[in-house]
Amino acid sequence: MENLPSPTDWAVPMFVITVAMEWLWSRKNKKIRYETRDALTSLALGTGSVVAGILTGGFVLALSLWIYQYRLLDIEIGWPSALWIVPLAFVLDDFAYYWFHRTAHRVRWFWAAHVIHHSSQHYNLTTALRQTWTGFFALSFLFRMPLFLIGFPPALIFFLAGLNLVYQYWIHTEAIDRMPRWFEAVMNTPSHHRVHHATNPRYLDRNYAGVFIIWDKMFGTYEPETDAEKIQYGIVKNLTNYNLFWAAFHEWIGIAKDLWSAPWRHKWNYLVKPPGWSHDGSRESSEMIKQRWHDSIEN
Repeated sequence: MENLPSPTDWAVPMFVITVAMEWLWSRKNKKIRYETRDALTSLALGTGSVVAGILTGGFVLALSLWIYQYRLLDIEIGWPSALWIVPLAFVLDDFAYYWFHRTAHRVRWFWAAHVIHHSSQHYNLTTALRQTWTGFFALSFLFRMPLFLIGFPPALIFFLAGLNLVYQYWIHTEAIDRMPRWFEAVMNTPSHHRVHHATNPRYLDRNYAGVFIIWDKMFGTYEPETDAEKIQYGIVKNLTNYNLFWAAFHEWIGIAKDLWSAPWRHKWNYLVKPPGWSHDGSRESSEMIKQRWHDSIEN
């Protein structure tokens, strides 16, 4: 179990080949949008994320093993028990990912680490590689810790988390319109995930799924893509340059400024309230943007 490979490492050749294929296809299909500086920024941010993971991975592993020693169950992966234990662990890991992802959009502290992934105004396979540099600092890894307490071996969960991440790679594209209806009903797809990356009020804070879209349907966060409205990608207040460090740290800098200037009774809220919240109502959260949109279409 300790010798399981890293799915993301094994997938690197696939990443390179498919990005090249999508870029070539974009030269003929204007629906697929590539911007050279944006794509290079995404690739550089992905490289930085790998470096950050190498630097902090040992701490996460040590914490996982420490929690695992207090496990409630001794789950042994043998034969034939692996036939149901591994799929169960994959589903539970994806469930944990859903709640991490939802929290990363609804709590500013976690959003500060996650926003880097949404900062591109284009949607292609390089966007999938635009990953956080500060996930460890934000404590994003805590959402998977209950799985170790239950008794799932850390090596198994890290392997399955890698598979989850590799699955999410292919859904970052405009080259695929819709998958078969049965697949769209259960699985996360390019159509579902385009909604998640949209800044249109209709789509804000929807479709948090990693692999299974069923979580969004179960917990009321699902929104289907509509052909009647062109998707606008990025974040509500888009970045105006391709500075790697600004992309990686701008929200943390914003938090620091707010903590410095806000009245004492409001400082904590700038960490735990949704992005866009302000104590004086001078900014707009996604709820406010969506409500304004609903009011406009009703009137």
